[in-house]
Amino acid sequence: MRKIDIFDTTLRDGEQSAGVNLNTAEKLEIAKQLERFGVDIMEAGFPAASPGDLDAVRKIASTIKDSSVTGLARSVKSDIDHAWEALKVAECPRLHVFIATSPIHMTYKLKQTPEQVVQTTIETIKYAKQFFSIVQWSAEDAFRSDRAFLAQIVEQAIKAGASVINIPDTVGYATPQEYGALFKYLKENVPNIGEAKLSAHCHNDLGMAVANTLAAIENGADQIEGTVNGIGERAGNVALEEVGVALYTRKDFYQIETNLTLNEIKRTSQLVSKLTGMAIQANKAVVGKNAFAHESGIHQDGVLKEPTTYEIITPELIGETSNNLVLGKHSGRHAFQDRAKSFGFELDSESLNHAFIQFKKLADRKKEITNEDLWTILTNEQLKDSEASVYELETVGVQYTSAQDPLATVIVKTPAGNIVVEATSGAGSVEAIFNALEKVVEGEVHVLDYRVSSIGKGRDALAEAVINLTYNGEVLAGRDSAQDVLEASAKAYLNAVNRILLQSQMKQLMKTV
Repeated sequence: MRKIDIFDTTLRDGEQSAGVNLNTAEKLEIAKQLERFGVDIMEAGFPAASPGDLDAVRKIASTIKDSSVTGLARSVKSDIDHAWEALKVAECPRLHVFIATSPIHMTYKLKQTPEQVVQTTIETIKYAKQFFSIVQWSAEDAFRSDRAFLAQIVEQAIKAGASVINIPDTVGYATPQEYGALFKYLKENVPNIGEAKLSAHCHNDLGMAVANTLAAIENGADQIEGTVNGIGERAGNVALEEVGVALYTRKDFYQIETNLTLNEIKRTSQLVSKLTGMAIQANKAVVGKNAFAHESGIHQDGVLKEPTTYEIITPELIGETSNNLVLGKHSGRHAFQDRAKSFGFELDSESLNHAFIQFKKLADRKKEITNEDLWTILTNEQLKDSEASVYELETVGVQYTSAQDPLATVIVKTPAGNIVVEATSGAGSVEAIFNALEKVVEGEVHVLDYRVSSIGKGRDALAEAVINLTYNGEVLAGRDSAQDVLEASAKAYLNAVNRILLQSQMKQLMKTV
């Protein structure tokens, strides 16, 4: 069977989703899980975008060993220099450099002639080859480019040293037949095409990203690019888990193999969803909570008699197991540690001990501990920065009757170590809490988006709150969880403020270095 490479861009294109802003620790956790998932290449970020992004890419590059780490660069020498600074510590560093090739992009965005774009392409690839042994070149908006010009510039890019050629459907405009035909055209009309791998990069604006990606594979694509859960700008990128499972399930038709470890899909999907704050729709293919649910009586009867009557994918294939845990309030530390390791968490003894204490507290309050509960506790502990000076919620309380506005009281430990108490009313309980917290953080706060969802099932399920807000003009998302919805909301609010403060501290630190 033919083998294709999987290029994951969750940490770059995926992070460009509106409302998503991952810090370095979160990016590193996702990168380690992507490595377990088995992606061949992971795009860790855009090093020239900010000092924080460069730092995150560098840390990922120095940590990941089983996947090739790359970073994005415009066709500008300074971008390439930033990328090399971040990636030179990698086991197998590579560069992803791009330039637009469609008439609309060249005319209105680049303000360059086609000849100038070709020359820039040649110069930047040759410059990049001084540092990187593998250079991937992308023709931004390739699908809407003139075919003859696209073939010409691809030929020149390969001559200059590009070993991977990416042909993106940047705005999700293509149909499967057209996109597949474009790969066939390039295979037949670029004389040196055999010296490079062809890569497909599809967006989902018209809902055809998976179909377009599979069409590219059918027509000779050697690499596909996408994101976990299909996150990305606008309607998102192709969902890698969907393509991976499609290729596996219909191996008889596609005759394609990948290095993906499919039973890591559920874990990878959950981690990305939690850290980005982007919920997975219930009916999403492969990883949605209804993907293996059957309500119709006819379907239930068929599945009970023979699962394959209505299930072409088994839950076990993607790592979906029963929510019931043997672990409970009588479980010991050793069993807890074993379960944490099986989930892929690497905690030092102090962090593991703190997570175990949180687990015991929850077990005393809940009848049933689920995988999702444990995952949440361990993830929060893994990402906690114990050395950071941040706001910490001590207690939150609300006095409420239907006859009057709720009154919220919060007790918060400030970054300076002081304990502050504030009490404020609001139109609702959550607004009252947010009003009180706004007094504590002493800044101008505007809540842009707020939602709460349950982790697991049942009336005693953990609540996870996600909030997008501006704090003194800076926009960021925060999240946290608790068994009480109001406590989770208060903690998520402070988490967003803390992330903005820490981001500001890093910027100041970078200026002094």
